[in-house]
Amino acid sequence: MARYRPADLTKLRRLDARRRDSLVDTKRFGKPLTKRSTIANYLNTLPDFLKASDWRTLLAAIARARKQHKPIFWFLGAHVLKCGLSPIIIDLMKHGFVDLIAFNGAGAIHDMEIAQLGRTSEDVAAGLGNGQFGMAKDTAEWFAAGVDSAALNNTGLGGGFGHYLSGAKAPFKRHSLMAQTYKADVPLLVFPAIGAEIVAQHPEYDAAKVGAAAHIDFRTLADACRYLNNGGVVLHFGSAVILPEVFLKALSVARNRQRVEKFTTANFDMIQHYRPNVNVVKRPTLTSGQGFAFTGHHELMLPLLAWSIKSTLR
Repeated sequence: MARYRPADLTKLRRLDARRRDSLVDTKRFGKPLTKRSTIANYLNTLPDFLKASDWRTLLAAIARARKQHKPIFWFLGAHVLKCGLSPIIIDLMKHGFVDLIAFNGAGAIHDMEIAQLGRTSEDVAAGLGNGQFGMAKDTAEWFAAGVDSAALNNTGLGGGFGHYLSGAKAPFKRHSLMAQTYKADVPLLVFPAIGAEIVAQHPEYDAAKVGAAAHIDFRTLADACRYLNNGGVVLHFGSAVILPEVFLKALSVARNRQRVEKFTTANFDMIQHYRPNVNVVKRPTLTSGQGFAFTGHHELMLPLLAWSIKSTLR
């Protein structure tokens, strides 16, 4: 093993994110729906069976949580951002339907590029062949600046990114969940996986600072989970492993301190994975509460859910 040494990241060939082709552009993002839309008529025509019945029950739980000032948590995998759905989440937040957002590390990276560039998501296959995949130095520098902000202010990782973006000249920050939640004082938490995200390829990456800030976010989530008791809602979109595992541990910490029961969870994904179904839908609501699973593409399901939620406004 002595012949293997840690790679020297200072000698990498890197590129400018502004000149890199991106697969996602804010020009193609979704648009918030209005209260004049006719989704209520559509919902009233659905049969009262299976998933249609579950959909109505979930909507009732969300509306009840908002009315009773119980928290509504959104756990969002990176694919949600790559589908251009940030404006719809931001609109729901403005209407009081978002009390906490959790990202994995990839979500934070995409959100940062969206804020700075108005586009994100590179062609992995094209860049991997010549070692240029994930080598945008700007992205690494922006990420590192957010991490430094978290360390300087002794905040969680999500708060550090939000604080950094609040003072940055990021022309597309209106589309950034990290920027907009910070502005609205809504917690956004980030749970990275060291080595699994492109920023770890760069010399600016400080794993100790990343880990310390992420642990603050974990402790924040553990405290927030206490308030799910008797009416809170957890909505999970598109994280196969990281966010379901983090939620399960945070909930265990909360339940170690007090009773946390009788809340609602729902998993939305293109296919139903093991961990979201077990760690979000089933285990947390095993003795009380209710859990649902809905299958479909995020770019269709999340706008439909948002439209349905806004139909409950009176």
